[in-house]
Amino acid sequence: MLKNIFRSGHLIRTTHVVLTWVITLILFLHNTDLRRQEENGDLTQPVVFSLLVLLSVMLYFTVSLMDPGFVLSDSIKTYNNMFYQCPQAVSEELEEMMPDSSTPRLRRCGYCLFQQPMRAKHCHTCKHCVRRFDHHCPWIDNCVGERNHRWFIIYLTEQLVVLLWALQIAWSGISLADTWKVWFRVNGFLLASLGLVGVFSLVVVVLMCCHLYLVSVSSTTWEFMSRHRISYLKSCSDEENPFDRGLFCNLWDFFCMCRTVVWEQVYYRGSNSYV
Repeated sequence: MLKNIFRSGHLIRTTHVVLTWVITLILFLHNTDLRRQEENGDLTQPVVFSLLVLLSVMLYFTVSLMDPGFVLSDSIKTYNNMFYQCPQAVSEELEEMMPDSSTPRLRRCGYCLFQQPMRAKHCHTCKHCVRRFDHHCPWIDNCVGERNHRWFIIYLTEQLVVLLWALQIAWSGISLADTWKVWFRVNGFLLASLGLVGVFSLVVVVLMCCHLYLVSVSSTTWEFMSRHRISYLKSCSDEENPFDRGLFCNLWDFFCMCRTVVWEQVYYRGSNSYV
């Protein structure tokens, strides 16, 4: 029973929610800026902070529970920029763009037996192939892929704002005492919260910087780490990325375009541009 609960992600999500609200409660109960403003009748910052914490929890569950882009069939029906293309038309166009018979083609996954679109990878934890697979995140107990990657970055951004604000609030509540023993007893919970929030802030900053860089060059964590083993990238030099359309276009496509991309088309056009 406990093993099933852990596998389903309930334990991980419960831990996240409990930690979030326990730390928030500690910040409100101690003599911090939030507590002082609340006692003075100024509820603006306490209410805004509470709403931001609530929003971070909602975004966490959104990223954790949504479909990251599971490949559930062999269909390659996709939406292009402005119009719908049938699978036959897509296949014919790809055949015309393929430079030779050695060009990487769609392959069938050896685990779920579905045909893998380009940039997809099988996740052994989720037991599905994921479109534009980035990585499997244990903290959200879900993959980060084509459908939830932008939401993952939005969640990290909002979480970082909450964490940095919580750091400032926790620091404002540290009080002086006559002895170290008394000081630790008075500030013990705040110090624990300060340490946890500090570690989480550092992790989120590193994750955000890495993901924003990868998005800016139209790459994924999996492609960046395993480039030499990926069939459609190992023939390219380290400086070449067939999916890179430039900084502005990469950011625009990632954050503003809500569509399924035929990465085979982008790849072959990008590959031909290098020849």
